[in-house]
Amino acid sequence: MSGKHLHRRTFLRGLGTAVALPFLDSMMPASGASRARAQPAPLRMAFVYVPNGVHMADWTPAGEGADFELPFILEPVAPFRRDFLLISGLTHNGGRALGDGPGDHARAAASFLTGVHPRKTAGADIRNGISADQVAAQATGNRTMFASLELGCEDGRQVGSCDSGYSCAYSNSISWRTPSNPLPPEINPRLVFERLFAAYDGESAAARAKRVLYKKSILDFVAGDTEQLKAQLGPTDRRKLDEYLFGIRDIEKRIEAAEQSAASRGPAPAQLPGKPAGIPVDYAEHSRLMFDLMAVAFQTDLTRIITFMMAREGSGRSYREIGISDAHHPLTHHRNSPEMIDKVRRINRYHMEQFAWFLNRLKSVSDGDGTLLDHSIIVYGSGLSDGNRHRHENLPVLVAGRGGGTLHPGRHLRFPIETPMANLYMSILERAGVEPESIGDSNGKLQELSEL
Repeated sequence: MSGKHLHRRTFLRGLGTAVALPFLDSMMPASGASRARAQPAPLRMAFVYVPNGVHMADWTPAGEGADFELPFILEPVAPFRRDFLLISGLTHNGGRALGDGPGDHARAAASFLTGVHPRKTAGADIRNGISADQVAAQATGNRTMFASLELGCEDGRQVGSCDSGYSCAYSNSISWRTPSNPLPPEINPRLVFERLFAAYDGESAAARAKRVLYKKSILDFVAGDTEQLKAQLGPTDRRKLDEYLFGIRDIEKRIEAAEQSAASRGPAPAQLPGKPAGIPVDYAEHSRLMFDLMAVAFQTDLTRIITFMMAREGSGRSYREIGISDAHHPLTHHRNSPEMIDKVRRINRYHMEQFAWFLNRLKSVSDGDGTLLDHSIIVYGSGLSDGNRHRHENLPVLVAGRGGGTLHPGRHLRFPIETPMANLYMSILERAGVEPESIGDSNGKLQELSEL
């Protein structure tokens, strides 16, 4: 490493562009005493939601503790089995009818991060709770460029009722800033990319449009700053910077490929009506682009809190990429049909394959004294367990990462049925230094997350 010390908030700047940097050795204080006092890597949190529940027989391991075998749906994350906790028994009572009749899908998404039973209405008088991610964002969001990011893979712009008299707002969002203010996810990779690397530094819409039109990389605009910085870095930091910039350019190229494909293809295919231009047709490419953008946002400390919906709740999209032309939601009402169950479990596994991509991305990035995954808590789950019968107990929950050393992964934990899912969120937020009095119907914390 060279003698130059960089501030953690150093940017590569160009005309209307600012590219945040990953953590480099040069950002550490030079002296041993200063290094010892250096702050630890920040804790990142992500909440990944899958719709329509999962086929629990192919999700739930038979064993407990460290002695468990991964069933069919979870096989894609086998390389990371020592990096995550599987949690059984958690329940969202707020997702149940509680006298309000049908509407389990809307309640599943609405209660997922709030632990609250939403008001049944298709009008503007929606009412839910503040979601766990936003509780954290309101307490810690001033430490980063973006307090939080809300992302997804399926458009949710429908208005009115989406599920038995429940507003579409409930099915489309898992993040709620206030009880009446849901935060809909952004699904367009281009818009997320521009938000992270261009829009906040004064680049006009016209300048952005010209850059895209002439296929200029955002890195072209910071080339001068990049070369000046490299001249001041040691070999290790130069390698880290090159790898990071290569990753940024790879994301750009994939976004451009999706836009070119959309331009030549014409109208969106039937399996995803209303898909905006530039969204990859292939679901795996779309979700992986979004996961890569999430990883970059964490790597550059632009945000520490992200929610991601693999699809909106009640999603009827098909997955022709794996040979399934049927709509997802109707398949989950399988009435014990072996053929339909097999399609559901394959969709569940396909989602998990994309999540495995994200875990691999986080684990491959150095961060402080470990990796991004080491310094993250990533919750993967659904607001339904059995989508066939609309059950809200014993939810499928996976918690990846080590929380900066505050979690002991590599285990399957089984809690008594009816343990509030909100207790998990209380436990996670505590590790981020956020301690609300309660979240939804929480009645305690899960001490076992860090106990061996």
